[in-house]
Amino acid sequence: MADKLKFSHNDDHDADANLSDVSDDATQKNPSHKFDLTDNISPDDAVLAPRNSGKVQFSKRLGRADKSPLGIWFWELDRVLLLLMLLLMAIGLLAVSAASPATARRLSTSAVELPEQYFFYRQLIWTLLGIPVMLLISMAPKEQAKRFSIIFFCVFCALLFLLPVIGREVNGAQRWIGFGFASLQPSEFLKPLYAITLAWIFSWRLKDPDLPVRTLTAAIAGVICFFLMLQPDLGQTILFAGIWFALMMVSGVAAKWLFGLTALGAAGLALSYQFYSVARQRIDAWIFGTDGLTHDKLAIDTLTSGGLVGKGPGLGSKKYSLPEAHTDYIFSVIGEEFGLLACMIIAILFLAILVRVLIRLLDEKDHFTVLAVSALIAQFTGQAMINMAVNIGIFPSKGMTLPFISYGGSSLIALSMGCGLILALTKRNPYLDRSLYMVKGQ
Repeated sequence: MADKLKFSHNDDHDADANLSDVSDDATQKNPSHKFDLTDNISPDDAVLAPRNSGKVQFSKRLGRADKSPLGIWFWELDRVLLLLMLLLMAIGLLAVSAASPATARRLSTSAVELPEQYFFYRQLIWTLLGIPVMLLISMAPKEQAKRFSIIFFCVFCALLFLLPVIGREVNGAQRWIGFGFASLQPSEFLKPLYAITLAWIFSWRLKDPDLPVRTLTAAIAGVICFFLMLQPDLGQTILFAGIWFALMMVSGVAAKWLFGLTALGAAGLALSYQFYSVARQRIDAWIFGTDGLTHDKLAIDTLTSGGLVGKGPGLGSKKYSLPEAHTDYIFSVIGEEFGLLACMIIAILFLAILVRVLIRLLDEKDHFTVLAVSALIAQFTGQAMINMAVNIGIFPSKGMTLPFISYGGSSLIALSMGCGLILALTKRNPYLDRSLYMVKGQ
């Protein structure tokens, strides 16, 4: 038994010799036949390759023996997580197609009449751009993804600070730069970059516990929230503050500090209600209600009008009364045309993405990765929760999109960036933690 379990270098030499003999015999029988080992092909693959070709078949691409950069990326990537994200994008296209006629009719004028599927075609273009963005970013090594995020965080911070000067006002809010098809919302792109940058600063404490990283990150978050309130954009302000709070929890802050921060956040909302007219109007409408039909009442009425299975694609009628059927209230449109069961499936998909990411982090050893991915998934699922809560009437209207479901170029590309960063940071070598007693990867 001991002889059978004994491993020596002679076995490796014998295997190499056998491979050499096979190669020499093949070459002697057919001098013109040579194995091409220049395309990241292992010797075993070369021996098994068809004799009429010197390379591995295309069918072997992305197999476990493929050592090309694409093959390594494919096996290190969390493919289940990628599939869930692509499924949300597909559902988003279907939802925008259902909501597009209502918004197109509302925005049409006597001079210009928009086609019914105008917003669907535009969303399809953004989706076809967003998927390659997500995949390309997911291929980046962890250090490159971090540098990319920090550099562009500075760029979009500068754009956010310039909004009061060069911004374009839409529906009473100055949030966009540019005009028409080329407009850009800096706060959407800033969210994933902000999450990565703050996680990087929090990770400094491993090198020097005395660094005031919490004070520094609180100052950065405060400045960004101040400029968001100038737009005004209360919903994004709450989300940015929530990302910082999530990082504080994950970084190991004492419970008493978390309770204190919660109380401070409640005090901030009270001050917003007192001195911020937009917040006061929305909170009053949510708590006390108003006479007649309001946005929240219309949303709930539209959401529940389809019952469990919905009225059918294109058969909804209440969606035409919603103010932003293709963005803020698209969840209600889904409820009317596809039913409450479809809404439950979408909520379960967001929950599945959250659980999948948390499971991926359970045995993660890098402190920065844990912080960064936690902040990114908090931003992604937090935005989804706020949008759905507004549609079912348990949260005041915030003007926030449902990730990958609502219409919006800036939103979809920015979310693709964020999800690409999640995929890049959660990549893992499947052989890294394999037993040392396993021989030759078998």
